[in-house]
Amino acid sequence: MENKLTIVGFDADDTLWHNERFFQLTQAHFADLLADHAERDHLMDRLLAAEKRNIRHYGYGIKGFTLSMIETAIEVTEDRVPASVIRQLIEAGQEMLAHPIELLPHAREAIEAVATTHKVVLITKGDLIDQERKLAQSGLGELFDEVEIVSEKTAGTYTEIFARHGDGPEHAMMVGNSMRSDVVAPIQAGCWGVYVPHGLIWEIEEAEVPSTSQRYKELRDLGELSGFINTFS
Repeated sequence: MENKLTIVGFDADDTLWHNERFFQLTQAHFADLLADHAERDHLMDRLLAAEKRNIRHYGYGIKGFTLSMIETAIEVTEDRVPASVIRQLIEAGQEMLAHPIELLPHAREAIEAVATTHKVVLITKGDLIDQERKLAQSGLGELFDEVEIVSEKTAGTYTEIFARHGDGPEHAMMVGNSMRSDVVAPIQAGCWGVYVPHGLIWEIEEAEVPSTSQRYKELRDLGELSGFINTFS
């Protein structure tokens, strides 16, 4: 069982369904609302700084993002932001929370194929209520043996999850679109890290590619996953 793969973890946002593009659309609306107060690039830099600063307070997700937009609007206008703008930012966050789920290509087929031979677990981070909503709307929940919604994805997170649900990280694989959270952290824990690029990536999730690791693999899309996993048989 030295190199046997027994459990596969899947990320959710931008791996199984679209997510980041809705954040970017809302950021564009945010920039339009504050156009008279700050140049777009400067505004985006201030917003990103607020998001990084606020993760420890609000965690990941739409609610924290909305609060960071409001905080940034207050800062760049020196406390003069109109209440109507605050209202529109709150409404934008609410619209994001109510947006229907759009699955990415091959998402269902990939999970179904892997589930015939391996234990499958969803490992996602963010707001508990919102992640549960998205999973329910996706129709994919019944395919997973386990679901883990965590506050952060670190090597320790993966070690604990794959020890509890599987045979330890050395027999586990994580599949996702975030180089930092879904690839580098699992590899640090001893897992295989499979990168499936989405095209849009939040700057906070960027990281150096672990190209020298024997447990790193990049796929074009989820349609290639089953064939790759079959090489472990």
